[in-house]
Amino acid sequence: MANIKDVAERAGVSVATVSRVLNGHSPVAATRDRVLAAVEELGYRPNNVARALRTARTGALGLLIGDLTNPFFTELADAVEDEARSLGYSLVIGNAGESPQQQDDHIRTLIDRRIDGLLVSSAGTGSPVLRETAAAGTPLVLLDRAVDGLDVPCVRADGRAALADLAAHFAALGRRRPAIIVAPAGTRTGADRLRFFREALRPYGIELPDERVGATPDLQPTGGRRVMRGFLDLPEPPDAVLATDNLMALGAMDEIRARGLRVPDDVALVGYDDVPWFRHTDPPLTAIAQPTRELGRAAVHTLLARIEGRPAESVLLPARLVPRRSCGEPEPAGHDPLTTDDSDTDSDTHNERGSA
Repeated sequence: MANIKDVAERAGVSVATVSRVLNGHSPVAATRDRVLAAVEELGYRPNNVARALRTARTGALGLLIGDLTNPFFTELADAVEDEARSLGYSLVIGNAGESPQQQDDHIRTLIDRRIDGLLVSSAGTGSPVLRETAAAGTPLVLLDRAVDGLDVPCVRADGRAALADLAAHFAALGRRRPAIIVAPAGTRTGADRLRFFREALRPYGIELPDERVGATPDLQPTGGRRVMRGFLDLPEPPDAVLATDNLMALGAMDEIRARGLRVPDDVALVGYDDVPWFRHTDPPLTAIAQPTRELGRAAVHTLLARIEGRPAESVLLPARLVPRRSCGEPEPAGHDPLTTDDSDTDSDTHNERGSA
């Protein structure tokens, strides 16, 4: 099926020019004729995304989440809704369920609701309608997950420093055989976390060989447990595991316990995307915490800048390591992990901007 880029190439014009013609704003008749001829020749049916978003303001924003069953994304959606409401906007939420096709269906549905702009935490590596929406100049901002090839702002956390702290943490505790559970498999987020973790371990002479890298297509306990099972079956199992999602960390813990092993005595365990109930597990889980509520606020403000035609840059906010007890950390005297709120990452002092 032809898309707007195909039309632009056939007519010898830019995607923006095609968009202007289709919305009735081309001042040059010859250009308009070339574009319309290309549309007819290719059988292109204009994506109604850009049209609907440009016709009128409705005071509604759209939010597409990769998987709303994941506690991290649930909190992120709540943060977005709170900020949107405080600024006089309503929010329409779609759950992609980690399916690019379902994501495309939701984009079409949200546009039918005549939203003013879109926030997308993309499923997979993007989707056809998402890419066409971006190419058409729709007010669009990516949230949490960058997508290669999309030239739009992305609001996300930078885990590089937190992963460096984790590598130092493992080294100080004598953990020399780390492993990592990565998901969603094939996404830029998963690839970045794997790359940053490997880089962070090298100064300590710690390797992360391929047999201690496990990928799963979903952010679910079943995926974490399945990968953990493979790790524990290795001739030399890991002595520490980073699960790059909170639900996968719980699945990994289930498998460790099913083997009659203990955290942290037999294997250390760390979860990514800290959640309040990590403090209530036995032992309390060490985690890498993302500034979830800050991400939601920044995403809304970045999207409103795009809607209003103001400059909008990508935003990077730092994640941080939250040590607890699951790596064999000593417990401070008088420390009560059930009452100390060490998982609160929502600090305005950790704001920085950068390119995604």
